[in-house]
Amino acid sequence: MKPEEIIIAPVITEKSNDEMQNGKYTFEVNRKATKVDIARAVEKLFEVKVLNVNTMTVKGKTKRVRYVEGKTSDWKKAIVTIDINPSEKTYLGKGGKVEKVSKKYKDAIDEFMGA
Repeated sequence: MKPEEIIIAPVITEKSNDEMQNGKYTFEVNRKATKVDIARAVEKLFEVKVLNVNTMTVKGKTKRVRYVEGKTSDWKKAIVTIDINPSEKTYLGKGGKVEKVSKKYKDAIDEFMGA
């Protein structure tokens, strides 16, 4: 699946807005997507470092219009924790040389609120 197919929409509620200061963002995702797929999609789309992904299936509600009773569809929600203090990582390469990871990560998702 493409990253655009995995991440459907952000979930904007009071609770999700409060958690954004801690680096936790909530998304509606494809029901077939795994935690690894979601982490890779968020990293590719928003250029952030994902630390943790929690997923849950939200059951649809029963709705009634006049005499007809129906049910809204179930959907999958993912809470993605990102690294809010990205720093350069170093490791030992061949011959004991110290090498740095040159990839730059953002510390927030600016596109989340439509900015």
